[in-house]
Amino acid sequence: MRAAAVQLNATDDPDRAQATAERLVREAAARGATLVVLPEKWPALGTTAILRAAAEPLDGPRGRWAAALAQELGIDLVAGSVSEARPGTGRLSNTSVHYGPDGAARATYRKVHLFDVDVDGHRYRESDAEDAGDELVLTHTADGVGVGLSICYDLRFAELYRRLTGAGARVLAVPAAFTLATTRDHWELLLRARAVENQAFVVAANQVGEHPGGARSGGRSMIVDPWGLVLAQVPDGEGVCLADLDLGRQDEVRRTLPALAHGRPGVYAGEVVVR
Repeated sequence: MRAAAVQLNATDDPDRAQATAERLVREAAARGATLVVLPEKWPALGTTAILRAAAEPLDGPRGRWAAALAQELGIDLVAGSVSEARPGTGRLSNTSVHYGPDGAARATYRKVHLFDVDVDGHRYRESDAEDAGDELVLTHTADGVGVGLSICYDLRFAELYRRLTGAGARVLAVPAAFTLATTRDHWELLLRARAVENQAFVVAANQVGEHPGGARSGGRSMIVDPWGLVLAQVPDGEGVCLADLDLGRQDEVRRTLPALAHGRPGVYAGEVVVR
C-alpha cells in the first residue's frame, strides 16, 4: 500500500488550510496513495481563542469535507485532528477521525496525553481548553490493514504504541504539531524508535512554520519503516511525501527478529524489586 503524510502551516484561517489540504491530498491520491494522514489541528492552530473560534462538531463543515473527499478519491483519510466542540461543556477535544473510501467515519480518537509544557520560551497548556480522551483506538483500512491512531505528544509514551501493536496495528499514524525545538532534537528519534520497537510503519504528518500567538512547528513530516529507516520526508514548507509500505517485508522483520513475541507483559506488570 502507498501512504502519504501531508505537512501544513495552519493559522487562524480554516478556509485557507482546507484549500491547501485538499490540494495536497488530491496530489497524494493522484500519485497513488491509498492512505493519507493530515497534521494535528490542521484547520486552525494558534491561541486558545483561535482554537475555540475554529471548533466544530465532528459532523461540521470540516468533517463533511474530509468524508466527501475520502469518498471521491477512494482513499483512507486520517484527517489529522481538529478542535472538536463538545456541546454543553464549553470544552474542546483534540480529535482524529479516520474516514474510509466510502466516506464513512470508521474510527474516532481523542488525544490521551495533553501537552502542558514550557518549551523554547513558549508556554503550552492544552488542558486549559481541552479534555483528554480515555480510549486507545485501532482502526483498519479498506484493505484490512490495522492502523493505530495517536496525536502529537502521545509520541513520547511508548506504552500507547505497544498496546496498539498488540491489538493488531501494522501502521502507526502520528498527526502532530511538534514544536520547532522538539522537532529539531526529538522528532525523528522518537518516530524511528516507535517504528523499531513495534516493527511497524509510522506515518507522521507535522505542522510547519509559525502560528498565531508565537508557537512554531518544525515540519519534517516523514514515513518510517519497521526497520527504522526513513522512507520519505517533506522538505521545509507545506507539501506531501509518499512511500510504499511493504507489508511482506514487515512480516519478514517480525518473523526473523521476533521481539514482539518475546515480550513478557506479566513480568512488567509485577513489582519492581528495589535493593
